[in-house]
Amino acid sequence: MADVAAVTDLLAKASVEQPLAEVSFAGRGLKLDSAEDAAVVVDAIRESPEMHILSLNGNTIGVEAAQAIAEALEEKTELQRARWSDMFTSRLRSEIPLALRSLGGAIMKSGAHLVELDLCDNAFGPDGVRSVRDLLESPACYTLQELRFNNQGLGIGGKILAETLIKCHESSSKAGTPLKLKVFICGRNRLENVGAIALSKAFQTIGTLEEIQMPQNGINPEGIEAMAEAVVKCPNLRILNLNDNTFTARGAKAMAKALTKANNLEVLNFGDCLIRSEGASALADTITSALPNIREINFSFGEIKQNAGLKVAESVENKTKLEKLELNGNSFGEGGVEMITATLEAISKEDILGSFSDDEGSDEEEEEEEEEEEEEEDEVTEVKDQPTTPTNNGKEDAENIPPCAPADFLAFPSLKKFWGLGDHKEQRLLDHLGDKISDYEAVLKVYVKISAVMDENSPEIKESVNQCVDVVLSKLLQSMEGKPEAFANELLVHLGYIKSEDKKFRPVSNPSGMLVTLEHAVQQEYFPRYIVNLLTTFLSLPNELVDKHRMEKHNLLQTLYRL
Repeated sequence: MADVAAVTDLLAKASVEQPLAEVSFAGRGLKLDSAEDAAVVVDAIRESPEMHILSLNGNTIGVEAAQAIAEALEEKTELQRARWSDMFTSRLRSEIPLALRSLGGAIMKSGAHLVELDLCDNAFGPDGVRSVRDLLESPACYTLQELRFNNQGLGIGGKILAETLIKCHESSSKAGTPLKLKVFICGRNRLENVGAIALSKAFQTIGTLEEIQMPQNGINPEGIEAMAEAVVKCPNLRILNLNDNTFTARGAKAMAKALTKANNLEVLNFGDCLIRSEGASALADTITSALPNIREINFSFGEIKQNAGLKVAESVENKTKLEKLELNGNSFGEGGVEMITATLEAISKEDILGSFSDDEGSDEEEEEEEEEEEEEEDEVTEVKDQPTTPTNNGKEDAENIPPCAPADFLAFPSLKKFWGLGDHKEQRLLDHLGDKISDYEAVLKVYVKISAVMDENSPEIKESVNQCVDVVLSKLLQSMEGKPEAFANELLVHLGYIKSEDKKFRPVSNPSGMLVTLEHAVQQEYFPRYIVNLLTTFLSLPNELVDKHRMEKHNLLQTLYRL
């Protein structure tokens, strides 16, 4: 077996001196079940004199096909990058570990040393982590620099992954070539506090991370505090993305303190993290005194009020490299937006400011005293090693939910407004549509707005949203004037698969809710079978918007294949 240190030096030189040879079947949509099906991949591998990259993403590979590919891989000592995302669509959960063990075993047997391992969007859960554990702990991964595990549904598998990385670091250090992982991407995995705390320990042990992306993982303040400890131990960190987790002021202040030494940080994404005004103020202090290389800051949808927003705006005055500042979806109000904009204009930075289209408006009664910070435990209930969220699923006590008219909900959808529609949401939305119930364009717009508040992790929200979708879509599709073909076309326009004739039209920016509601709708009797076939065809194609939500897309495709 080649000396690991020597291989590391060669890889570094190769990345500068010459392009890497790649065998790519990316995005081909191949369905490889048998060894015979896999022959086209096997032949390409064997015919490549030097193969540094193998891209199999965007295909679906069965156990027998994986074994055939693995046999060819056993001879490829030069392999550096395994790009194997979205590789098991429509496969049984039990098939995936077997296929991964074959492929991983082949890499170990070949004596190759990986720089990149991309297993995103395979939805393999904890069993998938266990199936690549031997590979990740082996000398084949002592040289690993990029690990991508997005959209896997890991859950407790996050802790297993962390333990595996620590073991790899220990073994590689004993071999004289400590693991120097730079990129770790693990969003949308339900890691929660347990996974975040375990991974923080791994990051602190390794200490070389330059990019950490862990958005939408259900991490609460305890887990955020642990991640802050990891930030301190990773001085080369350039990108930190913890979007759509729950900081509250407690987590935000811990991060603010940790970031004071993050001199290399370029991208800071704490959007949709409930950092609130107290947390935003603490982070603004850090921005003022530190972060000399910051290029992008995202504090959107954080329940930040006017004064704290102004403090954030003022904090960027001397950030000469800053290109983007996102503060949308907070509670500034019209006056606050004007003041923040004027502040940035005064320091010649108005061009960096994003839109305020979803600003929640100011609350005069709460602007001066943010008492919600004192009630943090009401919002996030922490049990040792197991975070739980309030059982109301965003639904406040009935007496505290202001009634909402359908027009107001459809203008700016939010979960609070959705509950404000009352006990007969479906009927109220139908009444709002009135004679337009046969107008597929009007109905699709309503459907998109309803889907925007979908939360697949909340049974109550999911059931209520799906009920509204069922009533609205069934009325349209059962109508003689419903034009199902036109409906299907318009649906694909909203998802970005087909261009609209209206040049001003823009597809939904976040189609995840639509994908979840569609997974339910396509199984209902009212949904035409030939539209199912059409959706299957289009969803199998690459799409920049939809592909960002691989797990939802994967689940929908699996459902479509079964119908």
